[in-house]
Amino acid sequence: MIQVSNGGGKFLVGKSVSDPNAAAAGSVALAYHVRAVAKYYGVPVVLHSDHCAKKLLPWFDGMLEADKEYFEKFGEPLFSSHMLDLSEEPDEENIAICVKYFKEMTPMNIWLEMEIGITGGEEDGVNNEDIDPEKLYTTPEQVYSVYQALSAIGPMFSIAAAFGNVHGVYKPGNVSLSPEKLLTHQEYTKEKIGSDLARPIFLVMHGGSGSTDEEIKEAVVNGVVK
Repeated sequence: MIQVSNGGGKFLVGKSVSDPNAAAAGSVALAYHVRAVAKYYGVPVVLHSDHCAKKLLPWFDGMLEADKEYFEKFGEPLFSSHMLDLSEEPDEENIAICVKYFKEMTPMNIWLEMEIGITGGEEDGVNNEDIDPEKLYTTPEQVYSVYQALSAIGPMFSIAAAFGNVHGVYKPGNVSLSPEKLLTHQEYTKEKIGSDLARPIFLVMHGGSGSTDEEIKEAVVNGVVK
Protein backbone atom coordinates (compact mmCIF):
# COMPACT_ATOMS: atom_id res chain seq x y z
CA MET A 1 0.00 0.00 0.00
CA ILE A 2 1.35 3.38 -1.07
CA GLN A 3 -0.35 6.30 0.63
CA VAL A 4 0.08 10.06 0.42
CA SER A 5 -0.72 12.70 3.01
CA ASN A 6 -1.64 16.32 2.41
CA GLY A 7 1.82 17.36 3.55
CA GLY A 8 3.39 14.70 1.37
CA GLY A 9 1.51 15.99 -1.66
CA LYS A 10 2.79 19.51 -1.03
CA PHE A 11 6.33 18.21 -0.60
CA LEU A 12 6.19 16.40 -3.93
CA VAL A 13 5.30 19.61 -5.73
CA GLY A 14 7.93 21.60 -3.87
CA LYS A 15 7.78 23.58 -0.65
CA SER A 16 8.25 26.86 -2.51
CA VAL A 17 4.93 26.44 -4.35
CA SER A 18 2.13 28.26 -2.52
CA ASP A 19 -0.70 27.40 -4.93
CA PRO A 20 -3.74 26.10 -2.96
CA ASN A 21 -3.96 23.13 -5.34
CA ALA A 22 -0.37 22.03 -4.71
CA ALA A 23 -1.23 19.17 -2.35
CA ALA A 24 -3.72 17.68 -4.81
CA ALA A 25 -1.32 18.13 -7.73
CA GLY A 26 1.50 16.40 -5.85
CA SER A 27 -0.74 13.56 -4.71
CA VAL A 28 -2.01 12.98 -8.24
CA ALA A 29 1.55 13.08 -9.59
CA LEU A 30 2.55 10.40 -7.05
CA ALA A 31 -0.39 8.24 -8.10
CA TYR A 32 0.65 8.41 -11.76
CA HIS A 33 4.25 7.64 -10.82
CA VAL A 34 3.21 4.58 -8.80
CA ARG A 35 1.04 3.35 -11.66
CA ALA A 36 4.00 3.73 -14.03
CA VAL A 37 6.44 1.69 -11.93
CA ALA A 38 4.21 -0.74 -10.01
CA LYS A 39 4.35 -3.35 -12.77
CA TYR A 40 8.08 -3.83 -12.15
CA TYR A 41 7.53 -5.04 -8.58
CA GLY A 42 5.33 -8.04 -9.31
CA VAL A 43 2.96 -7.42 -6.38
CA PRO A 44 -0.51 -5.86 -6.08
CA VAL A 45 -0.33 -2.16 -5.22
CA VAL A 46 -2.99 -0.12 -3.47
CA LEU A 47 -3.00 3.68 -3.82
CA HIS A 48 -4.43 5.44 -0.78
CA SER A 49 -4.71 9.01 0.49
CA ASP A 50 -4.27 9.50 4.24
CA HIS A 51 -6.06 11.65 6.86
CA CYS A 52 -8.18 14.42 5.38
CA ALA A 53 -9.61 16.81 7.97
CA LYS A 54 -12.42 19.23 7.14
CA LYS A 55 -10.01 22.07 6.42
CA LEU A 56 -8.26 19.87 3.84
CA LEU A 57 -11.37 18.96 1.82
CA PRO A 58 -10.19 20.99 -1.22
CA TRP A 59 -7.27 18.53 -1.41
CA PHE A 60 -9.75 15.65 -1.35
CA ASP A 61 -11.84 17.32 -4.06
CA GLY A 62 -8.76 17.63 -6.28
CA MET A 63 -7.91 13.95 -5.96
CA LEU A 64 -11.51 12.92 -6.55
CA GLU A 65 -11.62 15.01 -9.72
CA ALA A 66 -8.49 13.18 -10.92
CA ASP A 67 -10.21 9.88 -10.09
CA LYS A 68 -13.19 10.84 -12.24
CA GLU A 69 -11.01 11.84 -15.19
CA TYR A 70 -9.02 8.61 -14.96
CA PHE A 71 -12.20 6.56 -14.60
CA GLU A 72 -13.71 8.09 -17.72
CA LYS A 73 -10.62 7.07 -19.73
CA PHE A 74 -9.78 3.68 -18.25
CA GLY A 75 -12.83 2.40 -16.37
CA GLU A 76 -11.12 2.48 -12.98
CA PRO A 77 -10.20 5.26 -10.54
CA LEU A 78 -6.71 6.71 -10.19
CA PHE A 79 -6.61 5.97 -6.46
CA SER A 80 -7.81 2.75 -4.86
CA SER A 81 -9.08 4.40 -1.66
CA HIS A 82 -9.32 7.69 0.19
CA MET A 83 -9.60 8.53 3.87
CA LEU A 84 -11.80 11.19 5.43
CA ASP A 85 -10.84 12.08 9.00
CA LEU A 86 -13.62 14.29 10.30
CA SER A 87 -13.36 12.96 13.83
CA GLU A 88 -12.93 16.49 15.22
CA GLU A 89 -16.37 17.43 13.89
CA PRO A 90 -19.74 16.55 15.49
CA ASP A 91 -20.77 13.00 14.60
CA GLU A 92 -23.74 14.14 12.54
CA GLU A 93 -21.58 16.40 10.39
CA ASN A 94 -18.83 13.79 10.13
CA ILE A 95 -21.23 11.16 8.84
CA ALA A 96 -23.10 13.56 6.55
CA ILE A 97 -19.91 14.63 4.78
CA CYS A 98 -18.79 11.01 4.46
CA VAL A 99 -22.14 10.12 2.92
CA LYS A 100 -21.82 12.98 0.41
CA TYR A 101 -18.41 11.85 -0.78
CA PHE A 102 -19.16 8.13 -0.64
CA LYS A 103 -22.01 8.67 -3.08
CA GLU A 104 -19.47 10.10 -5.52
CA MET A 105 -16.91 7.37 -4.87
CA THR A 106 -19.12 4.29 -5.03
CA PRO A 107 -19.83 4.38 -8.81
CA MET A 108 -16.04 4.34 -9.36
CA ASN A 109 -15.44 1.50 -6.86
CA ILE A 110 -13.25 3.64 -4.60
CA TRP A 111 -12.92 2.46 -1.02
CA LEU A 112 -13.72 4.99 1.73
CA GLU A 113 -11.95 4.89 5.07
CA MET A 114 -13.48 7.16 7.70
CA GLU A 115 -12.66 7.92 11.32
CA ILE A 116 -15.04 8.42 14.22
CA GLY A 117 -13.72 8.95 17.72
CA ILE A 118 -10.39 10.65 18.26
CA THR A 119 -6.98 9.01 17.93
CA GLY A 120 -4.49 10.55 20.33
CA GLY A 121 -1.04 11.91 19.53
CA GLU A 122 -0.08 14.06 16.54
CA GLU A 123 -0.02 13.44 12.79
CA ASP A 124 0.23 15.71 9.75
CA GLY A 125 -0.46 18.88 11.72
CA VAL A 126 -3.40 17.54 13.76
CA ASN A 127 -2.45 17.46 17.45
CA ASN A 128 -4.56 15.48 19.91
CA GLU A 129 -1.87 14.96 22.53
CA ASP A 130 -3.87 16.73 25.26
CA ILE A 131 -7.29 15.32 24.39
CA ASP A 132 -9.70 14.12 27.09
CA PRO A 133 -8.88 10.37 27.52
CA GLU A 134 -12.59 9.52 27.47
CA LYS A 135 -12.77 10.72 23.86
CA LEU A 136 -10.18 8.14 22.81
CA TYR A 137 -12.82 5.39 22.87
CA THR A 138 -15.49 5.22 20.16
CA THR A 139 -18.83 3.80 21.31
CA PRO A 140 -20.73 0.95 19.62
CA GLU A 141 -23.56 3.37 18.92
CA GLN A 142 -21.23 5.69 17.01
CA VAL A 143 -19.88 2.84 14.90
CA TYR A 144 -23.36 1.58 14.12
CA SER A 145 -24.48 5.06 13.07
CA VAL A 146 -21.68 5.11 10.51
CA TYR A 147 -22.46 1.59 9.32
CA GLN A 148 -26.15 2.38 8.97
CA ALA A 149 -25.51 5.48 6.87
CA LEU A 150 -22.77 4.15 4.59
CA SER A 151 -24.03 0.59 4.05
CA ALA A 152 -27.16 2.09 2.46
CA ILE A 153 -24.86 3.41 -0.31
CA GLY A 154 -22.39 0.57 -0.79
CA PRO A 155 -20.18 -2.01 0.96
CA MET A 156 -16.74 -0.56 0.21
CA PHE A 157 -15.98 1.32 3.41
CA SER A 158 -14.08 0.85 6.64
CA ILE A 159 -14.28 2.54 10.02
CA ALA A 160 -11.33 3.70 12.10
CA ALA A 161 -12.78 3.48 15.58
CA ALA A 162 -10.69 4.77 18.47
CA PHE A 163 -9.86 2.26 21.21
CA GLY A 164 -7.10 4.07 23.08
CA ASN A 165 -4.66 4.11 20.16
CA VAL A 166 -2.39 7.10 19.51
CA HIS A 167 -0.35 8.50 16.63
CA GLY A 168 3.37 8.91 17.14
CA VAL A 169 6.28 6.71 18.16
CA TYR A 170 6.01 4.93 21.52
CA LYS A 171 7.67 1.97 23.18
CA PRO A 172 5.50 -1.13 23.73
CA GLY A 173 3.64 -0.85 27.01
CA ASN A 174 3.40 2.94 26.94
CA VAL A 175 0.03 2.93 25.18
CA SER A 176 -3.14 1.66 26.85
CA LEU A 177 -5.21 -0.12 24.23
CA SER A 178 -8.62 -1.75 24.62
CA PRO A 179 -8.94 -3.94 21.49
CA GLU A 180 -11.75 -5.86 23.17
CA LYS A 181 -13.95 -2.82 22.50
CA LEU A 182 -13.74 -3.61 18.79
CA LEU A 183 -15.49 -6.91 19.39
CA THR A 184 -18.23 -5.03 21.24
CA HIS A 185 -18.73 -2.86 18.15
CA GLN A 186 -19.02 -5.95 15.96
CA GLU A 187 -21.50 -7.66 18.26
CA TYR A 188 -23.64 -4.52 18.60
CA THR A 189 -23.93 -3.99 14.84
CA LYS A 190 -24.36 -7.72 14.18
CA GLU A 191 -27.37 -7.77 16.50
CA LYS A 192 -28.81 -4.57 15.05
CA ILE A 193 -28.71 -5.78 11.44
CA GLY A 194 -29.28 -9.49 12.09
CA SER A 195 -26.13 -10.44 10.22
CA ASP A 196 -24.88 -14.01 9.86
CA LEU A 197 -21.33 -12.66 9.78
CA ALA A 198 -19.32 -12.83 12.98
CA ARG A 199 -17.52 -9.59 12.03
CA PRO A 200 -19.84 -7.52 9.81
CA ILE A 201 -17.72 -4.32 10.00
CA PHE A 202 -14.37 -3.61 8.34
CA LEU A 203 -12.35 -1.84 11.04
CA VAL A 204 -9.09 0.12 10.85
CA MET A 205 -6.41 0.56 13.51
CA HIS A 206 -4.56 3.85 13.61
CA GLY A 207 -1.50 4.59 15.70
CA GLY A 208 -0.10 1.08 16.10
CA SER A 209 3.19 2.28 17.59
CA GLY A 210 3.56 1.23 21.22
CA SER A 211 1.13 -1.67 20.84
CA THR A 212 2.14 -5.17 21.81
CA ASP A 213 1.95 -8.10 19.38
CA GLU A 214 -0.87 -9.55 21.48
CA GLU A 215 -2.91 -6.33 21.27
CA ILE A 216 -2.49 -6.10 17.52
CA LYS A 217 -3.45 -9.75 17.10
CA GLU A 218 -6.58 -9.24 19.19
CA ALA A 219 -7.50 -6.19 17.11
CA VAL A 220 -7.16 -8.23 13.91
CA VAL A 221 -9.23 -11.07 15.33
CA ASN A 222 -11.90 -8.49 16.19
CA GLY A 223 -12.16 -7.24 12.62
CA VAL A 224 -9.26 -4.87 11.89
CA VAL A 225 -8.34 -5.18 8.19
CA LYS A 226 -5.85 -2.30 7.91
